[in-house]
Amino acid sequence: MTPRTITQSLHDLQSGALTAVALLDEVEAAADRWDSSLGAYLYRSGQAARAEAEQVDARRERGEVLGPLAGIPLGIKDVIATYGAPTTAQSLIARDAKVDAPTVARLRAAGAVLTGKTSTMEYALGFNDPDKPFPMPRNPWDPRRWTGGSSSGTGSGIAAGFFLGGLGTDTAGSVRMPAAWCGVTGHKPTYGMVPRTGVFPLGWTYDHVGPLARTAEDCALLLSVIAGPDGQDPTTTGYGFAYSPEPVRPLRGLRIALAVDPLEMSTAEVCRLTREAAEVFAAAEAVVTEIRLPHYAEGVDVTMLGLAAEALTYHRTDLRRRWEDYGRPTRSALITGALLSAADYVQVQRVRRHLVRAVADLFDGIDLVLSPTASRAAPLVDGLDFDEVVAMLQTAYWNATGNPALSVPMGLTDGMPVGLQIVGRPHADQLVLDAGRHFQDLTDHHLRTPDLTEDER
Repeated sequence: MTPRTITQSLHDLQSGALTAVALLDEVEAAADRWDSSLGAYLYRSGQAARAEAEQVDARRERGEVLGPLAGIPLGIKDVIATYGAPTTAQSLIARDAKVDAPTVARLRAAGAVLTGKTSTMEYALGFNDPDKPFPMPRNPWDPRRWTGGSSSGTGSGIAAGFFLGGLGTDTAGSVRMPAAWCGVTGHKPTYGMVPRTGVFPLGWTYDHVGPLARTAEDCALLLSVIAGPDGQDPTTTGYGFAYSPEPVRPLRGLRIALAVDPLEMSTAEVCRLTREAAEVFAAAEAVVTEIRLPHYAEGVDVTMLGLAAEALTYHRTDLRRRWEDYGRPTRSALITGALLSAADYVQVQRVRRHLVRAVADLFDGIDLVLSPTASRAAPLVDGLDFDEVVAMLQTAYWNATGNPALSVPMGLTDGMPVGLQIVGRPHADQLVLDAGRHFQDLTDHHLRTPDLTEDER
């Protein structure tokens, strides 16, 4: 069965072939059946979501003008403030929100049905501590394997059919990693395009809020709703995003560069799938070449070291007061920031400025960069190691530079999905998403779904 997409479901809702309540019933039934084993949700909205769906149907029946997401069920990562639902950052420390984050408020205003808060890593950083009362998110393709993080539940919930899209955050790859490992699509927008107000920070200068969904087209629609300036977030740039029913830019003539550095760190099968993906673009008359990314290893370090220092700054007081309430993996990750001096942090930012300039020069000669999103498929839950997972990612480089980066499914390795990363120059989100839409028009990787059977659960 072809999985539901947001855009197709909107067509069915508008034509009368589907109601918002019936769509909610469908996704809720999937969550009722499978989520006890997958741990995608931290909290389900229940009657509140049903009331929202009923209101959409009633307004449609009266012929009222509805928002662009009217009746679409979405999940919200539990580091993003959501009024009327817990906002815990999967931690014993955090407190519930009194208002919606602007991104959540914009989704509500667009008519979305918010089905609940999705699981994450503690403060988007630390792996689950088994001594703490939070679920371990598991991959619907194989529950022995991890979802990726930290937008874990949003990625796995879309793959399992618990909702059609949702919000995540991305500081080193936390939208793109679960998208890749759960076989869905995730977009890290240009830095500053989407406000972070109402979001628990991990690294202030690296954090992005972005959409996950089944397709690049769905991500584009979600981005058009959540993008735009916010007076409480001084990093927002003033750029919004306009959704187009059709891609704006054809592939023909696009200058696309396949990045060699991430391939050298990847398995043979991931390399093969990435090169096959590049051939799809070449067959559509894009001009595909190979490049080395400037200062690749240093760029990854700039993100990981910088966010460690910034995370410690945010958590320093609570760490002193409530050390035991933090999970052990989170404490270990945060303490890394204490090893960096102020001079170290300044040097990180100096290197970062050189990197941003070098990447800008790179994009003078190309339009897009391709790479694997991660060097291999999802690891096993048992024995998860933070440093090993970081080494698998090919995403953190682009958090240092702020470029828009999209992950789309590009195939399976040993039965598990892996992702293709498509990157553009700052504010070229339209081009990046168009490239993803073209790729998905020419392939069917995004239409594959996990085989959720009783025997596997």
